[in-house]
Amino acid sequence: MPSMPRDAPMTDQASGLARTAQILSFLFKYRRAGVFTGLDLDAANLDPAAMPETEGKPEEFVDDLEALGPTFVKVGQALSTRPDMVPAPYIAALERMQDDVAPVPFEQIRAVVEDALGVRLGSAFAQFEEQPLGSASLAQVHRATLRDGRMVAVKVQRPGVVEVVRADLDTLAALAGKADRMTDLGRRLRFSDWVHEFRRTLLAELDYRAEAENLERFGEHLRGYPELVVPAPLWDLTAARVLTMELVAGTKVTEISGLRRTEQSMVDLASALMRGYLDQVFVHGEIHADPHPGNLLVTDDGRLALFDLGMVAHVPPKLRERLLKLLFAAVDGRGEEVVNEAIAMGTRLEDFDEERFVREAGQLVSRYAAHAGSQSLSEGRLMLELVGLSTACGLRTPPELSLLGKTLLNLEQVANALDPALDVKAVVETHLEHVMRQRLKKSLSPSNIASEMIEVQALLREAPRKVSDLLSLLAENRMQVRMTGLEESHLLESLHKIANRISAGLVTAALIVASAMMMRVQTDTRLLGYPAIALVLFLLAAGLGVAIVLSAMLRDRKPRPREERGPR
Repeated sequence: MPSMPRDAPMTDQASGLARTAQILSFLFKYRRAGVFTGLDLDAANLDPAAMPETEGKPEEFVDDLEALGPTFVKVGQALSTRPDMVPAPYIAALERMQDDVAPVPFEQIRAVVEDALGVRLGSAFAQFEEQPLGSASLAQVHRATLRDGRMVAVKVQRPGVVEVVRADLDTLAALAGKADRMTDLGRRLRFSDWVHEFRRTLLAELDYRAEAENLERFGEHLRGYPELVVPAPLWDLTAARVLTMELVAGTKVTEISGLRRTEQSMVDLASALMRGYLDQVFVHGEIHADPHPGNLLVTDDGRLALFDLGMVAHVPPKLRERLLKLLFAAVDGRGEEVVNEAIAMGTRLEDFDEERFVREAGQLVSRYAAHAGSQSLSEGRLMLELVGLSTACGLRTPPELSLLGKTLLNLEQVANALDPALDVKAVVETHLEHVMRQRLKKSLSPSNIASEMIEVQALLREAPRKVSDLLSLLAENRMQVRMTGLEESHLLESLHKIANRISAGLVTAALIVASAMMMRVQTDTRLLGYPAIALVLFLLAAGLGVAIVLSAMLRDRKPRPREERGPR
């Protein structure tokens, strides 16, 4: 498959049509590899050590994704959170995807910084190191020194990357729309919805002002955890393509030496990280999509620093409440409540097998509860297996559930790297109880009670009039019940189509009968040896008949599968 240099603007090398052909070539190559074709639950296994050999070579799949450019590196990272779309061997390979590329020449970086900030580089910084600290597909980070002597990290967007990403996203949206209309799997998984959400998240990540807001907000939310630190942004030196933040030095959690572990206990850091992220999700309604070990450093003063907050998903209050109840029920081993919450927040497809889902989800939660403290089935792995089971049984779960499972799995890996003896399940269970108490206390706050009283007052004020109106309608026999659906344009359009088809069919049949009867009429006007009028009528009838058949074959389509959402 042709590949492109990841550090070159693809807009200069290929037209939109050629780019579409390249993406289609990639999809065609892996059409039989099980990617994007749904899951075989019996073969699903999230344990990388026990994964079977898979056609298509997952590592080669990742290499080809990386070769397609920065957009598809991000696609790979997003797919690693979707066990309902991608088989387990490919998810394991996607988790190992490397997002480091050759750095852009410094003169191009200088031009981006000066254009974004509107000042010369030497005027904004006393020193700006040319060699980057790190270089990824979308940006690279440089160490710099401010005029007042403070050390900062400057994240600079790679030139031309926004244009490349937008063009790729337009192509993906078009392909996803066709897949949703033309394939059963598309109608089942709704690729268009996934691409739309991915587009929104990725374009927000490309605006570094949004990441600066995330840094500031996370720092404020985690202020109650002195073990955690989030570098603060410097707004005067931040723009859409440049992010300047405090420089925090430290050691990756996976590279902590044994000597340091003996000098400093890491259990407080691991516990604070888990509790802080649970607060972010269930109290503040935000999920950091990528808290992997590479984005966390143990600082020299013994704290844990959080970086790379570009991808943050926001969870609405109602869904947040359902996720909390589901996770709390799972930790407590209550499989029936887990099933109820999963169905309530999901979309039941036409082939939803509720009996199988209830049975196997209950067994999954029971197995998790029986392995308390074990890494073989942790909270994150439980969430991801629940998503896979839901998809196999015909229940489409919200993407936030997959994202929560992936986040918890990453946090568990970090906590295990910091302190292998930490009982993550106990930390999660204890803190969820604390979150529930805080939510209950908040619901009893004066402002919430006043809001509820206003609603009750409105109900009491309006109830007598509404009851009186209802009784009047009943007494005067003017009660009407309206059935929705009968006036919809699709129904009327279908009825008109049926009537037109019947009329055309009757006319066609009449023409055929008339031509057959006129064949016996002797006339001097003949065509190809047959009476001319009879032959013309027959040809006209044949043309109409062929047109009706072609119209039915080409324009008629199957009705959309019935889907049913849970109660709001």
